[in-house]
Amino acid sequence: MRRLLVRPGAIGDVILSLPALEAARADYTEVWAPRPVLPLIRFADRTRAIIDTGIELIGVREGARVPELETFDSIYSWCGSNFQEFREAVAHLPFNFFPALPPPAEGIPRIPIPSQAIEDFVVIHPFASAPQKRWPMANFRVVAEQLGVPVKWTAGPEEPLQDAVRFEDLYELACWLATARAYIGNDSGIAHLAAAVGTPVVAIFLTTDPRVWAPRGPNVAVLERPSVAEVLAATHRIILPVTTRR
Repeated sequence: MRRLLVRPGAIGDVILSLPALEAARADYTEVWAPRPVLPLIRFADRTRAIIDTGIELIGVREGARVPELETFDSIYSWCGSNFQEFREAVAHLPFNFFPALPPPAEGIPRIPIPSQAIEDFVVIHPFASAPQKRWPMANFRVVAEQLGVPVKWTAGPEEPLQDAVRFEDLYELACWLATARAYIGNDSGIAHLAAAVGTPVVAIFLTTDPRVWAPRGPNVAVLERPSVAEVLAATHRIILPVTTRR
């Protein structure tokens, strides 16, 4: 059985889908997803960036087709589920469509990494994909000052933050996050990444629904529109000792 899994979406969307993707493995499993998340998909026989396949042109450009789709016995797709023209164009292929929103009980995402020793620091990532999802930077700085534990700040390649730790590869970032005693950040893909490697997470939600989009795991504290004191208290409740190893 040759199965293709097509999962577009942001970092957090794909990470929340990992349990469903892994459960759909076949004798041969190929995953098409956004290029940045491909290093996180460790179970597939092959991964490809969606943008390199041409699948996004189906139903948009007249006559667009992807001959490689015909080589699969089964195709699970989170792409095109609400796009009627796409569904009609691939009706002759073995597509099964799934909604973009993850079901509440889909499972806890896990990204396998090498064993890591816990070091004495907490990670703060003060960014998110939209301004309305970002807790004030001044609040994060007060947390860092009052936490009583060394803090390392992290940011994406284009996010402005002096002296931040940055990684181009998300899997390398995941391995580094796994060495932290805890992670503090907004509703973002990096919060999901930290939770998926077992790092305790304090996730701050301002506008989105945590019942759908919160990181999943036993050591995840979800706070909605919290005060600085609430973030400090939550972090102290879940923080790991330095001697822990994962």
